[in-house]
Parts: sequence; C-alpha cells; structure tokens
Amino acid sequence: MKDIIGGHVILIGITLVFLGIVIKLGLPIGRLPGDINIKGENFSFYFPLTTSILISLIISFILKLFR
Repeated sequence: MKDIIGGHVILIGITLVFLGIVIKLGLPIGRLPGDINIKGENFSFYFPLTTSILISLIISFILKLFR
C-alpha cells in the first residue's frame, strides 16, 4: 500500500515540476497550431485539439515509465 501511494506522490511531483517549467518558460501551451478557434459576431469557440493530444502523450509517457 505504501509503495502505491509513494508512486502516486512521485507522479504528482513530476507533473507539477513539468507544469512549472512550462509556465516559467512561457511555452505556448494552449495556442498551438491545430487548436481550433472559431470567432463569430456573438460567440467564440475554442477547442485545444493539438494541446490535448500533446498533454495526453506526455501523461501516457510518464505513466509508462512507472509501470
């Protein structure tokens, strides 16, 4: 049980470090090519497609390291 909790704490820590680096460097996460942004007169629609795929790949890679 302690090993499982320890692994989760390490995973959360690595994720927070990665997010901190992204924020500190000002990388354009959320404004990548391939993100869908539609602006109309009375509405705007934004779907971060490329950003979602990139985050999914990073999370999958990190989880694969811990298996």
